Amino acid sequence: MNEVHWTALAGYPLLATLQWLPLAGAVLLAIMREDDLALVLGRLFAVGELVVACDLYARIDATSEVLQFAERVDLFAYHAAADGISVLFILLTALLGIVLSFYGMARRQISPVHLLCVLLVIESAQMVMLTTMNLLWFAAGSAVQLALVAYLLWRWASAREETLALSRFLQYQLFGWCLFVAGAAVLVWSHADVIGGRWSFDLLDLLRTPQIGKYQSAAFYLLFYGLAIRTPLFPLHGWLPNSAGYGLIAVGPVLLLGVKVGIYGMARFLLPLTAEAVMVWQHYVVGFAMVGVFFAAILAFRQVNLRRLMAFAVVSHTSLIVIGLFTLHPAGLQGALLLAVNFGLAVTVMLLMVGYVYRRTGTTQLDRLGGLFDRAPFIALAFLIGGLAILGMPGTPGFDAVHLVLEASIATFGALPTIATALGNVVAAGFLLWAFQRAFLAPRPKDVPAARLARTSRSEFLVGGATLVVLLAAGFYPEPWLKLTDSATQALASFFHHG
Repeated sequence: MNEVHWTALAGYPLLATLQWLPLAGAVLLAIMREDDLALVLGRLFAVGELVVACDLYARIDATSEVLQFAERVDLFAYHAAADGISVLFILLTALLGIVLSFYGMARRQISPVHLLCVLLVIESAQMVMLTTMNLLWFAAGSAVQLALVAYLLWRWASAREETLALSRFLQYQLFGWCLFVAGAAVLVWSHADVIGGRWSFDLLDLLRTPQIGKYQSAAFYLLFYGLAIRTPLFPLHGWLPNSAGYGLIAVGPVLLLGVKVGIYGMARFLLPLTAEAVMVWQHYVVGFAMVGVFFAAILAFRQVNLRRLMAFAVVSHTSLIVIGLFTLHPAGLQGALLLAVNFGLAVTVMLLMVGYVYRRTGTTQLDRLGGLFDRAPFIALAFLIGGLAILGMPGTPGFDAVHLVLEASIATFGALPTIATALGNVVAAGFLLWAFQRAFLAPRPKDVPAARLARTSRSEFLVGGATLVVLLAAGFYPEPWLKLTDSATQALASFFHHG
């Protein structure tokens, strides 16, 4: 795996700009006195981040398997580079940064400027994770992101149940982070043992050295379980239902689930660095994922809270992404990554709409909702379109992505497991449509007067509409995203002896 230095491709260090621009914005906001001006400036920094991300997309050579825009500072073990996979997730992160900068700015527990400042730092940490070629830098970015999301959950916690949800979140995420770091240490130690004691956490350095099978399995277990907790994958999803049920309505879950960093980490580090172990344990991972599709879907039907139902929808459809990833087939890898981005956009739309529902009703209990379509039809339709996108309906990015995953699954595992996976998606359609009917179309509770349910505001049209436009545009015109990821996924698949 080779790389091209940034100076040969651009007039400025694009990846460093992506990493540091949001952080610079957060520092500036922290020292400003005028809140209204700070909000405007913070949103401009979020927009600027998307502009830089689009510049990266315009400059990158999607037909090349070489890592591009490489940046190195050996003193700090800093090494960043990008390919089509990176750019896909970078664009998603920048877009969600803008969406969240316009959402949820009125809160009692934390000032809007303070919230926006934290969001910018989290965006900076995510850009580090999506551009770094170093396992320790990835772990450091992950630690910053998780710590700040936990901070937001803590600032919003106002009841005993919410405090318990935060505790569960910290227990799972800290354990997962430690597993990832331990896996990186095992992998690096095994390679250092081969080359004479020199430790390096750099992806390219590790790929250039021989791999030792007996250490690979241990490294695979640790890295995989650490990333699976973040994803979240059944049965390592226990933190999500509680966090979704009692934590932030939308901001926290979007930060963790909108950008599938766990899936990206598997594609960037786990698959190439532990390729032999991946091929040994491939069928076991896919088996658990297939069980997860149905298990989470069944539990979703049993939920009485819309937020917890959404949490189990996340677990169910994340399992489908992992199945595509572990086909180790070029089409499956490409489909899984596109499905992850589609899922990020779709779940963002749905979570934001659930947040708007809570603002109107003060609850997300399904038996206390109803009659919302008449008062806020845009919110209802946005929620429905997001649900259909998760299911992979035509006109959404998930349509082509799901077909690529199923095609690769048939080629790798055969027809029966693939049919079972597809049936799981049918079950998911059932509980998402059932949730839509209960929340928006069912009769309004008699003790909730219609006048209490506010009409859709301009800011809600802006936030929901912008996300829907991107989602539908990517669905009706998927060719740029297929082209962007084709060469990079072919290169990834080459580690597993595919032609």
